[in-house]
Amino acid sequence: MSGDRWTEGAEVSSENVDPVAGASGDDAETLRERQRLAQVDMMDRWVGGVLTEQRRTRRWKLFFRLMMLAVVLVVLFATLYGLFWNSSSSIAPTQRHLGIVEVNGVIASDSPANAERIIQGLNRAWEAESAAAVVLHINSPGGSPVQSQRIYAEIMRLREQGDKPIIAVIEDIGASGAYYIAAAADDIVASPVSLVGSIGVIYAGFGLEGAISRLGVERRVLTAGENKAFLDPFQPLGDDAEAFWQGVLSQTHRQFIEDVRAGRGDRLSDSPDIFSGLIWGGEQSLELGLVDQLGSLEQVAREQVGDTEWIDYTPSLDPFERLTRRFAQITAEVLGVRGPSTPLRF
Repeated sequence: MSGDRWTEGAEVSSENVDPVAGASGDDAETLRERQRLAQVDMMDRWVGGVLTEQRRTRRWKLFFRLMMLAVVLVVLFATLYGLFWNSSSSIAPTQRHLGIVEVNGVIASDSPANAERIIQGLNRAWEAESAAAVVLHINSPGGSPVQSQRIYAEIMRLREQGDKPIIAVIEDIGASGAYYIAAAADDIVASPVSLVGSIGVIYAGFGLEGAISRLGVERRVLTAGENKAFLDPFQPLGDDAEAFWQGVLSQTHRQFIEDVRAGRGDRLSDSPDIFSGLIWGGEQSLELGLVDQLGSLEQVAREQVGDTEWIDYTPSLDPFERLTRRFAQITAEVLGVRGPSTPLRF
């Protein structure tokens, strides 16, 4: 149709039309409305992005809070379990049973086999009326002389009261400080293939003075007391210092021998090798009088209560303490600063 102003003129592609400005014929009010709608749409998208980010942040916060709650619940459960369910047996306390105290691993103040924990277990088993006997279940290579002597003294104290027998049962190994503890018991039972004995004292170190001289390292040690650093591995050990330290070892060994003799009495043989630091098999130990019979924990239970029934009276380790102790041990080992609490070892 000619003369129609809407259809006449050049064709305009839709790609060239400004979505905001619109057609050239739009009035100012329409343009302002279009701009307002575009701004509202942009604001909606921005607000939507902010809300999405906030929801994501809240989800992560909720996740971490749930994780912390789970950790707290696990620690709480483990603590309650250690406090109220620390018996390894379901036997009722009124039934006759063996009262077990575990001596497992190196004997040291910072290990599970420390004097305070074992003594507490001993007294708990001793005071339990239905415990027919107290059994030290030993599987240890020894350790600290002080910790071992403390446990030995407590066993001897209980033993003198004579209310119930105290029996040491040695599993794989009961050597050095572990045998020191066992010697205080009324009887010692070991397997024919157990390792028993090693009645001696040891100190071990290194002499590194030659190494640092080759490296050109100057060692600087200041002391008050001329012999304070006599065991410094970066300084030579003089004859006088060596003789003095050997005297300390010999005196500690003598105390070890005296306590073993006091505990075992006439049951020990006269062999001079007993106190030489040698370690013996179970059958050899029986011949030397180091143990009283060959057997196992099950056999002892049958002899004492007629059945294999026992309750573990060893105090449970606190889970958090166990975790932090293990972490500290690993850290010290990685840093190379871990060392025994005493230089002497049984």
